[in-house]
Amino acid sequence: MARTTIMMIGVGDLGGHVLEMLVRVPGSRRIITADVNEEWVYRKTNIATFGASQLGFYPETESVKIDLYNIDQTAKIISEYKPDIIYSAVSLQSWWVINTLPKEVFDELDKARFGPWLPMHLTLVYKLMQAVKQTGLNIKVINSAFPDAVHPVLNKVDIAPEIGIGNVANPVPAIRGSIGYQLGRPLKDVTVYFFAQHYVSHYLPRFGTTGGAPYYLKAAIDGEDVTDQLDLEKVFAEIPTHFRRPGGRDGQILTASSAAAIILAMADDSNDLTHAPGPGGLPGGYPVRVNRNGGTVILPKGLSEEEAIRINEEGQRFDGIDKIDTDGTVHYTAQTAAIMKEMLGYDCKVLTLEDSEAQSKELGLKFKTFAEQYK
Repeated sequence: MARTTIMMIGVGDLGGHVLEMLVRVPGSRRIITADVNEEWVYRKTNIATFGASQLGFYPETESVKIDLYNIDQTAKIISEYKPDIIYSAVSLQSWWVINTLPKEVFDELDKARFGPWLPMHLTLVYKLMQAVKQTGLNIKVINSAFPDAVHPVLNKVDIAPEIGIGNVANPVPAIRGSIGYQLGRPLKDVTVYFFAQHYVSHYLPRFGTTGGAPYYLKAAIDGEDVTDQLDLEKVFAEIPTHFRRPGGRDGQILTASSAAAIILAMADDSNDLTHAPGPGGLPGGYPVRVNRNGGTVILPKGLSEEEAIRINEEGQRFDGIDKIDTDGTVHYTAQTAAIMKEMLGYDCKVLTLEDSEAQSKELGLKFKTFAEQYK
């Protein structure tokens, strides 16, 4: 198989974990790391390469500075390296930042859900996708930043990344483990097909329910459908108890594992079965077969793609996004907009693609001012 070139953009907390995984996997791959912090990306790439060598792996690595705000420059750098795959782990505010607030304050702000933070995740990915389009190259993009909503927004203007990572994928191992526990079988014997939006993946490991948000789940063992044998309420209830795990930044390794699995499946054209948000620009998360072109949604018998999309669009409202217009304009739910205005002084009921950058700056400043009082 020909050598695959992977460009990783953003080598922070999540991207750093993914890099450490990729350099320790056998295969013929070239890894280009890119970050706005030139010194950091150089050092991080070196230590990952050195660590891999101690385990007998010698990956081909290189680092470069990149500034996604400069679309022309980004397009030029991408054109020079000609990656087959770009993995983007960039965001203007990582999802865990609001978790650093005092618990009682976080609990109140969290009622606005994840949707209103969309400009912090959409802005740079939008710029990256414009740069990729400008190159004219056939590059497949994997995105980490809120793919459940970012991808359907960008899909409206025909520049959505191929696939996302994490989110729906994160509770799947625990769901499989809990099903196996209920039926007396090991995790590896259990296959699930889980359709759910980001909100569910956030809520389920913490509270053992989907919080009222819709989902679809089918389970199989040795190819046989065992869904009717399950008490799904009990399966879910075991996740934060018997199958509890670290959350927040300490749980980031689980998301990184999802990213690495999808990157490798695309690089190796393996057609692996996994779960991912935003495949082909769709809203929410799905079971997918992943190959060099991205992820193909797997629909169990009895579930149509239209119904799967409906489930995820309805689930989107639990995350504070009421609807996405045909031009990519996002409408927040009234409750979400009201909480953000009351707590942060951030008044935004509708977000357009053109306003995303300005809104990200305003929201970032409003949150910084708000958080300062709790330091």
